[in-house]
Parts: sequence; structure tokens; C-alpha cells
Amino acid sequence: MSVPIHHMPVRTVLPQTEFRPEAPAARVEEGLNTRPEPHGHAATNVEIAGARILLLGKLPPPYMGPAIATKILLDSKLKERYKLLHVDTNVHESLETLGVWRFDKVWKNLSVYARFVRVVWNEKPDLVLIPISQATLGFLKDSPFILLSKLLRRKVLIQLRGSNIQNWLAGVPALLRAYVETLLRMAEGVVVLGDNLRHLFTGYFPENRIFVVPNGANYHIPAREARASQVNVLYLANLQPAKGIEDVIRAVQLLKGRGINGFKLNVVGEWRDAETRETCLRLVEEYALPVIFYGPAYDTNKFRFMAQADVFVFTPREPEGHPWVIVEALASGLPIIATDQGAITESVLDGINGFIVDSRSPWQIADRIQQLIERPDLRRKQSAASRQHYEDNFTEEKMVERLSAAFDQVLQHAPR
Repeated sequence: MSVPIHHMPVRTVLPQTEFRPEAPAARVEEGLNTRPEPHGHAATNVEIAGARILLLGKLPPPYMGPAIATKILLDSKLKERYKLLHVDTNVHESLETLGVWRFDKVWKNLSVYARFVRVVWNEKPDLVLIPISQATLGFLKDSPFILLSKLLRRKVLIQLRGSNIQNWLAGVPALLRAYVETLLRMAEGVVVLGDNLRHLFTGYFPENRIFVVPNGANYHIPAREARASQVNVLYLANLQPAKGIEDVIRAVQLLKGRGINGFKLNVVGEWRDAETRETCLRLVEEYALPVIFYGPAYDTNKFRFMAQADVFVFTPREPEGHPWVIVEALASGLPIIATDQGAITESVLDGINGFIVDSRSPWQIADRIQQLIERPDLRRKQSAASRQHYEDNFTEEKMVERLSAAFDQVLQHAPR
């Protein structure tokens, strides 16, 4: 049953201290705006502490990177500095409904737009953070949020949680590309997930309006479990071709062919592709590979698998942003074998806390797993380096610090 738009929930996270001593209290009653509107456009010299920030984004379930990021931001210490507002853009009940057209999703999306307009009109946020898609249908669904924000004279900071936008734009019709580029230039700035992703937007923003904010969070890590000499290798992700699961299974096949024993691969995740599932299960059965498949794991259960692991493998074939699972493996103090996709190489330092291998290279994956199996001293060294790299760069505090700096810089300057 659909919920009337005016009863849709809107999440507001209030700062824990009083930040606006000189401004009248802002409140919303019965849908009527009682917050004073700054003169002209959205405030240029707003009082930054306590500024109203509207975060647009999905919340889980389903559990995917962007939804996880939104939840972490809303629960983070950002709420101690700003008044956080949120509009949930999630219209999916599960991963199975992603990319599937249904009439009820049209109504849900229209309801999200209406809810967004109501929040912006009533609350008059000083800044709107809008994640953007790097696919045609996704961007077309995101673009009204940018247009509506600018129509209502709000500052906009866009955020790309990936790295494939230029590849996508290169393949779309010229008219669509012009539309996308026009909307990008309407924003006051952009947030990317790594320094090596800044180049994606150099044609649209000056360098000082491209902000680098890698993923970061604080985790409760279970104590590592004492066990026998067997080396546990962990793969944890959605099980689909783009994430490289078949390459990892074939690497295990190569290791068995070399006579490498004393290890097993734990695969944790949800199958997203029937053909890949059939291929992987057939290989495991045909060659009696030391592989155990588990379903998806979240929260505490996920970190139990991390605590049981000695080596983490995540070797995507296609562009990524800054995968949360890499941050979680760093926090768990695991050596990581990964590919050079998105901002991964800023987390996995080749030869320091893991290894970078080529995409679609089972033999390279096998070589590095074998190296870590045969050298426990190297595992211990890279394990310590991963944990230190996490503490130095990818905690919640670091993410909040970087995102606050981006917010503050945009808030201090006139809108575009």
C-alpha cells in the first residue's frame, strides 16, 4: 500500500550542541516553512557550524556500497558539526529488483522527488550533497535533484562513488553528453573517492573544487582466532563477473595443479549471475578444489569471516570506486590481493600491505597467494601494514575531517 507523500518520513539529525545562537530557531510545523530565508541566493557567508546539510542517498537494504556509505555518514560525527537532513532515494527491496522495470518503482521515484522538494522548500538547506550515477538511466533519475536544487537556489555538491563516468560519457549520444556536462557544471564542486580519480572532473571544475574523500569507518574487529597451520584465504563480495570471482576460483585451480596444499578459500557473497555460478561450482567439483561457498554476510558475521582469514582477495575486472570491503579488510589487518581499479591502489600498496595484479589474471593471483602461503613472515608484515594504513587514512574520523573540509569550502563561497 502506498504511503501519502505528506506522511513520508524524512530523517533529521540534529547537532549535539547549539550552533546558531544569533538565528531564530528553525522548525517545520504542518508542512509550513518557518526558517528565515537568507537574502538572495543560498547563504554565501553562512555560519558553518550548524549549517544545514541535506544528504541524498539510499539506505540499506539492499546492502551495496552507496547505501552503506549513506548510513555511515548519517551515523557519523558529522551530526556534531552540522544539522543533517536526509532523503532516502531507495526504491529497491533487494538486489534482484535492481535494473528491473516495474510500474510501482515509477510511483516510488516520483514520491522521492516530491519528498525532496518538500524538504528543500521547508528546511532550506545550505548545501545539498547529491550522489550521481555513471549510467544513462541512473543519471537521468539523479538529474532532477540537481535541477530542483538549483531552481530552489541551493548550493550543490555532487559525489561520484565510482570511476567509470568518462567511459560511459564517451559512449552516449552527443545530446545526452551535453545534458550531463551542463548539469555537472551547475554544481559548486564534486567529491571523488581517491586522488587518482580527480582527473575525471578536471574539465568541469577548478582543482580546488574537486574534493577527495575516501571511504572510512570505525569497526569493532573480533579477536583473531587461533588455529592450525592452514592458511585461510577470503573472498567477500557480490558473486558476479565484474567482481572477478571466476578469476579467483581459477587461481585456486592453478595452485592445486602446482601441488600447493595447506590452504582453503572461503567465498562469501550472493550470486548475481547464473552462468558464473555454474562455471565456478563446476570447477570446484570437477577439480575437488579447497573452496567453501557461503551466503552473504553483514555486520558482525562479516567480520567473523575477516577474523578467521589470513589473506583477503578482491580482484574486480571492471571500474570500481573505493570498495568498502577493501576498507574492512584493511581494518581487519589482512594482506590484500587486488586489481588496479578506481582508487584501490591508494589502499592496497603493492608489496607493502598486499599485491596489485592485472585484471583477468588467475595466474598472477595464484602466484601472490602462493607467496603468502609459503611466507608467514610476509603475511605478518603486510597484516601490520594494512592495519596501520587503515588507522592513518580510512577511519570515520578521517572521512569526516575530509568531508567537513569540502562542505566548509563550498559553504564559504558564492553559488555558481
